[in-house]
Amino acid sequence: MRRRDRAGGTVERRGREGGPSARRVPGAVRPLCGVALAAVVLLPVAAPAAAEPGGVVSAAAGAADGMPAVAGSAGTRAAAAGSPRAVPAADGKSQGLPPMPSAFDPGTQGVPCTAASPEKAEKQDWSRQRLDLARVHQHGAGAGTTVALVDTGVRAGAAGLGDRVTARGNAGDDCVGHGTFLAGLIVGEGWGDTRLPGVAPDAKLLALRGTDERGTADAALVARAVRDATAADADVIAIGVALYKRDKELTSAVADALDAGAVVVAAATPDPPNANATQETPTRTYYPAGEPGVLSVADMLPSGARPGDALPTDGVDLAAPGAGVVSGGPRGNGHYLGAGASVAAAYTAGTAAVLRAARPDDTPGEIVHRLTATAYPADIPQLDAYAAVTTVLGDADAAARPRTEAGPVTVRDTADADGAADRATVFVLLGTAGVLAVLWAVVAVPRARARGWRPADTARD
Repeated sequence: MRRRDRAGGTVERRGREGGPSARRVPGAVRPLCGVALAAVVLLPVAAPAAAEPGGVVSAAAGAADGMPAVAGSAGTRAAAAGSPRAVPAADGKSQGLPPMPSAFDPGTQGVPCTAASPEKAEKQDWSRQRLDLARVHQHGAGAGTTVALVDTGVRAGAAGLGDRVTARGNAGDDCVGHGTFLAGLIVGEGWGDTRLPGVAPDAKLLALRGTDERGTADAALVARAVRDATAADADVIAIGVALYKRDKELTSAVADALDAGAVVVAAATPDPPNANATQETPTRTYYPAGEPGVLSVADMLPSGARPGDALPTDGVDLAAPGAGVVSGGPRGNGHYLGAGASVAAAYTAGTAAVLRAARPDDTPGEIVHRLTATAYPADIPQLDAYAAVTTVLGDADAAARPRTEAGPVTVRDTADADGAADRATVFVLLGTAGVLAVLWAVVAVPRARARGWRPADTARD
């Protein structure tokens, strides 16, 4: 067929009526259109996959055989058993934060107090994801409870602690900074862009000194601090120091605290002073963690194993995150990296405070039982804060989660995802624009060529 052009002549009409273009264009357009449509459908799916972090620690081998997953770990993935990959936030190198000492070397004189950190964390550390604090706080944050912290002291008014800290005696002066660091893990509200909160940010904290100014633990100071905590009706007593010898006065003070209804949580071992501390070190019990009724807590890596420099001990009740953990200090508003059983004990004490607030009728023994019964099964059960808060325990709960040999825990590291999410968004936008350009090229250009590049005219002969 032909149609008239505006000059009065005739132009061969190509396309739908079977002209030359009608025979060539569909064969080229249809495959390209199919590819373009497929790209439009697959791009939104491919982009999130590209944003998945690569730093995922392999899951416990038992997960594939029906072993319970880590309760409450929203980002966990099942992976084939194998050697765990290092999580950047756990080794401290990718964060670039200064370390928080637990004590100063007793043989060194004239060491100044821990300086303010000039660095701030740029991402979440693995420990808060492992405990799933975002979902824990949907069920409570320790309101109405008091946690007594026995360590190097806590500087009231330090960044992220607000007005929730009360110091007894000289505990308001924290030269080492370790106690303030632990306080942030227990009752810190977080600050800055990352907002790294503690486990029980609505709880109150009573700071007590169990060391001298340089962080060296003293049995008499710890015993006095435990008695002060009992007199203050503390709901939870967190002891961040560990002593090599048992002390009668401390044993009596702990027993009185338990009789008064406090949950007593203690570090299973001292924090090793250096990387070679475990050489020629025999397994032994430390105190007050070894006292009857005290919840003894050891530190663990993202893989679920204890750190290589951890002091050997026995009688441990729980393991909790204790490597590459981020918190604040007594001076400035920067962040530090801390490690050790004291860090694990602080996380456990915060979880106990959340439980005491949520279950005020439970006895201290029932709180401790809930923490251990809901823990992730391993040689040393691993603290599962979300499961402790949400699990309904029955009469046979002790057998509900059988123990297995310790295996790596699936932990999702968001270090790579933070940047990958932005790259994925750009990828989607550029990809969509490219698809639209292809569609325009394969559909609009042939039609325009068929019209002799004249504007489209809908009038027909």
